[in-house]
Amino acid sequence: MRTLPKSSDKRLIVGPEGFSDAGVFQVAPNLLLVQSLDFFAPLVDDPYVFGQIAAANSLSDIFAMGATPTTALNIVCFPDDQLGLDVLTEILRGGTDKVHESGATVVGGHSIRDNEIKYGLSVTGIVSTDELITNRNAQPGDLLVLTKSLGTGFITTAMKKKKCSDEVARKALNSMACLNNVASDVAKRFNANAATDITGFGLAVHACELAEGSDVTVEIELDKLPILPGALDLVKRGYSTRANKTNREFCDSMLSIDPNADEVLLETMFDPQTSGGLLISVPEKNARDLVDGIHEHDSKVARVVGSVHEKNGYSLMIK
Repeated sequence: MRTLPKSSDKRLIVGPEGFSDAGVFQVAPNLLLVQSLDFFAPLVDDPYVFGQIAAANSLSDIFAMGATPTTALNIVCFPDDQLGLDVLTEILRGGTDKVHESGATVVGGHSIRDNEIKYGLSVTGIVSTDELITNRNAQPGDLLVLTKSLGTGFITTAMKKKKCSDEVARKALNSMACLNNVASDVAKRFNANAATDITGFGLAVHACELAEGSDVTVEIELDKLPILPGALDLVKRGYSTRANKTNREFCDSMLSIDPNADEVLLETMFDPQTSGGLLISVPEKNARDLVDGIHEHDSKVARVVGSVHEKNGYSLMIK
C-alpha cells in the first residue's frame, strides 16, 4: 500500500494507513460510513460453524470502530465441481445467522470456483462522528481491557491434527463464534479512547499497532491474560503455527520483554487469533465499570490486562 497514491478526498476519515480495523468515510455532517472485508479458508469441518466464525470475524472490524453493522456481502470461493452445494448452503446459513444476530442484513455477494473453500464478508456499518473509536487515541494513564480469551491458534492447529479434546475445541469454537457487539457498545458507553480487535497478527502486533498509532507505550501483564482452557497445554506440546514466529519477528524491534517472563504465556502474545476479542484503551476511572458492563451481558472473560504510558522508546512492554 505504501507505493500506491493516497486519497486526497477530505471525506476519507480513516484510510489504509495506520493499521486501522476498517475504513471510515464521511457521508453527512454527523454520519460516518465504516467498511471492512475479511475472508479465509475453513478452520473446522462443520460448514455451518465455519460460516458463523467467518462472519463473526468479519463483523468484528466494524465493532472495533464503535460502529453498528448495517449490510453485508458474501465473498465465496468454492469447489462446486468437488463438493455438493449443500455444503455451501450451510456455510452461508451460518454466516447469515450471525449477520442477523448483529442486526445487519445480507444484501448479496459474489462467488467464484476455486480449489479451496474460502468465505467471509464485506461489511458496511454506520457510526456518528462523536462515537467513532479508532486505534489512534490511547492516552497515558488508560487501562487496557481484553474481552476474549487467547489461544484459538493453538487449538485450531491441534484440531486439524486430531490432537484436541472435544471439550477444548467446543469452548474455542464458541468463543470464535461470539460477536463483539456487547464489548463495542459498552466501550462507547464508558468513553473508550481507543480499541482494536485481535485477529491474525496476535495480541502483541495489534497492541503495537495501537501504540504506534497513538504515540504511546503499552504494557501487558502476562499473568492477567485470559487463556482458553487447554491452550497452554497445547503450547507446551508444540501446537503453534508459523504465524507465531512471523508475528514475533514483525514486532521484535518494538518490544521490551521482561527476562523473567513465562515463556509459555509469552507464546500466547503472538498466537494468531481468529475472531478474537477487542483490546480497549479506557480511562482508569472507567475500566472497572467497562468490565462489569461487559460481564452483565456477555461471558465473564473480559478483564484488565495492562496499561498505557508515555512513549519510552518501545511500543510494547511485556512483563
